[in-house]
Amino acid sequence: MASLFTSPGFIPVSQLSTSHPARLLLYYTTSTTTTTPKTPTIHPTKSSTPFTTIFCSATRHTHRRPALYIPNQIPDPQYVRVFDTTLRDGEQSPGASMTSKEKLDVARQLAKLGVDIIEAGFPASSNDDLEAVKMIAKEVGNEVDENGYVPVICGLARCNKRDIDASWEAVKHAKRPRIHTFIATSEIHMKHKLKKTKEEVIEKARSMVSYARSLGCDDVEFSPEDAGRSDREFLYQILAEVINAGATTLNIPDTVGYTMPNEFGQLIADIRANTEGIENVIVSTHCQNDLGLSTANTLAGACAGARQVEVTINGIGERAGNASLEEVVMALKCRGDQVLGGLYTGINTEQIIMSSKMVEEFSGLHVQPHKAIVGANAFAHESGIHQDGMLKHKNTYEIMSPEDIGLHRSNKSGIVLGKLSGRHALRSQLIEFGYDIDSKDLDDLFWRFKAVAEKKKSITDDDLIALVSDVVFQPQVVWKLGDVQVTCGTLDLPMATVRLIDANGEEHIACANGTGPVDSAYKAIDHIVKERVILLEYSLNAVTEGIDTIATTRVLIRGLNNHTSTHFGGETSHRTFSGTEAEMDIVVSSVRAYVNALNKMLSFHNQTEAMVNTGNSRVSA
Repeated sequence: MASLFTSPGFIPVSQLSTSHPARLLLYYTTSTTTTTPKTPTIHPTKSSTPFTTIFCSATRHTHRRPALYIPNQIPDPQYVRVFDTTLRDGEQSPGASMTSKEKLDVARQLAKLGVDIIEAGFPASSNDDLEAVKMIAKEVGNEVDENGYVPVICGLARCNKRDIDASWEAVKHAKRPRIHTFIATSEIHMKHKLKKTKEEVIEKARSMVSYARSLGCDDVEFSPEDAGRSDREFLYQILAEVINAGATTLNIPDTVGYTMPNEFGQLIADIRANTEGIENVIVSTHCQNDLGLSTANTLAGACAGARQVEVTINGIGERAGNASLEEVVMALKCRGDQVLGGLYTGINTEQIIMSSKMVEEFSGLHVQPHKAIVGANAFAHESGIHQDGMLKHKNTYEIMSPEDIGLHRSNKSGIVLGKLSGRHALRSQLIEFGYDIDSKDLDDLFWRFKAVAEKKKSITDDDLIALVSDVVFQPQVVWKLGDVQVTCGTLDLPMATVRLIDANGEEHIACANGTGPVDSAYKAIDHIVKERVILLEYSLNAVTEGIDTIATTRVLIRGLNNHTSTHFGGETSHRTFSGTEAEMDIVVSSVRAYVNALNKMLSFHNQTEAMVNTGNSRVSA
């Protein structure tokens, strides 16, 4: 990968200075043009060189997690800790509550994913939550892998002794326990919710952080709730006080998702530049998604110097949700070296899809199909133009490999056949299934495929195989179905009208009654064909799922008096003929299958009389 970043004008983050234009989307520096030396600035990309498209590598930064965990320090300045709050903030989504067993399973999966910190819950909220967090701390919080990794287990607490006591009681059993305490700092929250002055809020925050440390917890995180709408000078003051009281991580929440990316990045930069003692703590981000900017704000914060990001699986959480773990992590993986200053995480990205599906199942919050990274359509290509590009080179429309997140597609190209697909995509899928179809059959199949695709949202593998069987394995056409129309129901006698076209192009129409629409149609066909036929078998199967499924009909027939042979033992054998058809309309499918079988029977009848069967068993066509 290193060779990709040697183009003129690219400056690694380690070499940044105020005199160089940056190739970073955002970076933090000290302004040389302002009279206030500690005012940081956030700069946009300045590049005179063309942008180079780079496909994300599955091997980049694999397991580069720092071996030693220090609460208030990260040895590698480019490493970003991932703080997962799916089990706390994520569970605050309406209807997303999980059982204790499900929470434990999710926590174990988060450990497999490799998150640095698991916020397991809010122990003071209920005895059940306290016990769930305690169970996670005892089990997941003590499972050390061969590399020495074990996740920090964190419990949330308001700035009061009862909450902090409950949190410590729950997390103290883990090898790496953390207490996360918070208090609101915005004017609107202090005035209307807390009904406290700034001085009272500062004293509460300072004393409760100190109290948490006095319990024996050497890893304490503090959050000034609604920091995005808080007065900057007040933020600098309260954060300095909690640092002096023993806080090891300062989390800066955009609690209501109010800030823009440039604003949030500037907020982090300002805090890092103006808070006394900031060099002794880790700065963290927590961004809500009310304006759909949580991922962008999180990345802006990381670029401005935050080295912990608070996220949830699938982005679940209060109101519009939180910054999505998979989006933030894959953004750092894909663009970290290019425009994000070389930032990276210790996440095992191949566990992302499993984590997403587990949280989706346990929370009951379904992932929208077009959700980035983990949505059903994230690696699907239906447009004919896109499919053509994917078949020529997959990097034309994919910036990362689905295998990077642990997704293994049923087809290599990720193509979803639908009404916008072209012949190239159809042929590629057929070749993948092992069908080498000539141009004529492909043309016939393509138009049948398009007809079905107009009625279905997408064509599955089973749909396609059924259509191939229908088109490729056709008998000689003696009769061709023109139209079929049926009437049936609880009030009317079932009736069918059938129009058949013979080999000379002449049309024949007949009507008949029967016990149902299929029986009526078969009797009308018999009236036209004038062949005495016995229906031996009839089966109807839905080959795909859903209300818009394709039905495959198979029939087995034999002539009443024709197509017999006498064996040496004096036994008479009747030749049987099968017909198969796939359609969304079960009556049309049934009629076509019957005509198909009749054509086989009549074609056989027209063959040379020299064909003689041997053996005692029946032979099926």
